[in-house]
Amino acid sequence: MLSCIDSRVPPEVVFDVGLGDLLVVRTAAHTLDSLVTAAVQYGPQDLRASLVVVLGHQRCGAVTAAARALRRRLTLPGELPAIVEALEPAYATSNGRVEPMVQAHIRRTVQRLRADPLLYGSATVIGAYYSLDTGLVSRVI
Repeated sequence: MLSCIDSRVPPEVVFDVGLGDLLVVRTAAHTLDSLVTAAVQYGPQDLRASLVVVLGHQRCGAVTAAARALRRRLTLPGELPAIVEALEPAYATSNGRVEPMVQAHIRRTVQRLRADPLLYGSATVIGAYYSLDTGLVSRVI
């Protein structure tokens, strides 16, 4: 499971499972870099996990901050520009609107993981979206 760091969206709670039932990697807006990709690869490669879920969610703070920074052409402090850069392709395809941007980023992340040589053929990669309002998870891709 690759999901967001938002405390409102712990995958164990979202999917009503116990500790130890999921292998979870959490980053701001489920962004990928080489270390995160390696952590995702670990499940299928070492533990024979057959499913990878990329879970985005409604009103994501990281996506909102990135959209604001891109719209206003702001440079965020510290390492935060890496998040903005990772979300820029989704911003470009969503007219800067946050919810379509979340959905676009889920699809992009799934496509990147599906193309990964270590995941291809060893795990099914899907995208999902969690609604904070309803508590429902819907499949995106």
